Amino acid sequence: MTEPLPLPSHVHYELLLQLLEQQTFFAAYEHPSLKGDVNELIITLRKALSQQRQLEENCHRLGLKVDYRWSLNGAPEHPSS
Repeated sequence: MTEPLPLPSHVHYELLLQLLEQQTFFAAYEHPSLKGDVNELIITLRKALSQQRQLEENCHRLGLKVDYRWSLNGAPEHPSS
């Protein structure tokens, strides 16, 4: 692979987690089933971020560069190894 591997910037996960933990979770407090759903979503996002970090470590170990993307449009960010 000569091209860097495009991955979402970590800020995407962090912003979603902050929104869910600080606002959505408390808004759903009075509805136990919704509260459980929000909690599951938070857990899933944490797992996704953890899996992406593992992928990044594997790329680094293999000497492959990662291109952190902020969106699907426009120029990519500066690749990092």
